[in-house]
Amino acid sequence: MSKPLSLFFSVLAIVFMSAMSVSISYSGWLVLLFGLLSLFTIGAGFIVKARLRRKKQG
Repeated sequence: MSKPLSLFFSVLAIVFMSAMSVSISYSGWLVLLFGLLSLFTIGAGFIVKARLRRKKQG
């Protein structure tokens, strides 16, 4: 995975985690939403990394 793409996924996950920590005082639903978005972002990063690695090998 290229460094800019890796940076994109990590910054996006940090933004969602920060939004999750800020929304704790407002609503539990927002915490759940931002938590799921951060998990999805982290998972998507791993999926993209695996696909790019497979594409590079084969």
